Amino acid sequence: MQTTELSKRRLRDRDEVISLTKKLVQIPSVYRPGIEGGNEEKAARFAADYLRKLGIETHVEEVVPGRPNVIGVIDSGKPGRTLLFEGHTDVVTEGDHDQWDHPPFSAEIVEGKMYGRGTNDTKGNLACMITAVHSLLQDKEEWSGRIILCIPCDEEGMMIGIKHFIKQGWAKGVDGAVICEPEENQVCITQRGAMRIKLTAYGKMAHGAISWSGINPNWRMARMIVELEKLEKSEHQRLGKHPTLGWPSITPTILQAPVKGEPQINVIPEQCMAALDVRSVPGFDHEEFKKDLQKIIDRLAEEDEDFRMEFEVVEDRPWTETDRNEPIVQSVSNAVRKVMEKEPVYNGVPGATDGTFLHMAGVPIVTIGAGDRDLPHQINEYVEVEELAETTEIYRETALHFLNEKGEVN
Repeated sequence: MQTTELSKRRLRDRDEVISLTKKLVQIPSVYRPGIEGGNEEKAARFAADYLRKLGIETHVEEVVPGRPNVIGVIDSGKPGRTLLFEGHTDVVTEGDHDQWDHPPFSAEIVEGKMYGRGTNDTKGNLACMITAVHSLLQDKEEWSGRIILCIPCDEEGMMIGIKHFIKQGWAKGVDGAVICEPEENQVCITQRGAMRIKLTAYGKMAHGAISWSGINPNWRMARMIVELEKLEKSEHQRLGKHPTLGWPSITPTILQAPVKGEPQINVIPEQCMAALDVRSVPGFDHEEFKKDLQKIIDRLAEEDEDFRMEFEVVEDRPWTETDRNEPIVQSVSNAVRKVMEKEPVYNGVPGATDGTFLHMAGVPIVTIGAGDRDLPHQINEYVEVEELAETTEIYRETALHFLNEKGEVN
C-alpha cells in the first residue's frame, strides 16, 4: 500500500475507533441487580446492531435475562486458522459523579484524552477490535480462516459471559485469542490466578461481659489470619518474585461478625466470616494451597478444642502462561514491531481476565490493548485517543499475520 493510501486508511480507522468508543461509553452498562436497565443489554444490542451494519454474521445469546453475549463471525471462505478477539461490555460502578472532573458517561475528549467509565476498561479496546476487523473488510484484505468477535457480559463479576460462550461451543477450533484489555500495548503472556475463598469460624453466642459462657469465633479467626500471613511469606520465599506477575498474595478482604443478624458491642457473635482474595503465579498450586489451608485448620483445632472452622472455594481461576513461540504471540509481537517500530515489551496481567477461561478451554491467549495498566476502576478513567488508533492498527496487523494465506508464522 502506498504511503498516501496508508495514511488515509489510518485516518479513517482513527476517526471510526474514536467515534465508536464514544458511543459505547455513553451507554451505561454497570451491572446493578434489581434496577431496570442496570445491565449490559443496551451496550450489547448496540454492538450487535453495529456489527450487522458492517455485514458481519452476528449472534446474540442471552446468558441470563438482560445480560447477552454478542458474537460476530467473519469467514474468509478459505481454510485456515481461527482467530478470536475478546472485549467485554460491562463496566464497574462509576462511584460518586461529583468526584469526576467530567461526567462519567459523557466520553468527553480533553487534550487528547477521552474520559469516562469504560474508556480504559475496556470499551475503548472493544471499539479497537471491531474497527480493526471493519478495516480489513473495507480494504478487501486477503486472508484465510475465520475471525470471531467475542463480546461477552460480566467480565467484572463471575465471568458468566465467557463461561457461557465456551459452554455453547464457540471456543472449539479457536487457534489463538487476543484479549482486549488495557495493557499500554504491552504483550502480556502471563496472568495471575485467582481464588476467592470464604472462611467461617464457629463459636457460641454470649454476653460480652460473661465471655466464659460463650465461644468467641473472632479469636479463632484472628489466629487463622496470622497463620495465613505466615503462609504468604513462606510462598514468597519459595517462589520468589515472578518477572512479570510479581509476588503471590493471600489477602483477607472482608471480616464479618456476626455473619447474620446485627452486630452489637456487648454480644459475642456466633460466627465470624473472612473472605480471602488469593492471587497465584506459576509454581503456586491451587490444590496444594487448599490442602495447606486444611492443615492449618486441623493444627489450630488440635491446639484449641473449641476451634471450629471450615472454608469454601467460591471461585477458582488458575494462573496462565503462553509460550513466546505460540503463533498468536509471534503474530502480536510482529504487529507491535511493525506499528510501534520498536521491540515489544512482554509483561503479565496482575489479575484474571476472560482469557483465563479461554486458556482453560485450550486456547492460547495474549492480552494487549490501549490504556494505562494502573487506571482501571478509578475515578476520572480515561484513554488516550492516539493510543486507540495505535491499538486498532496492532489488532489489524495481528489478524493479517496470524491469518496469512499459508497459515505460517514469519
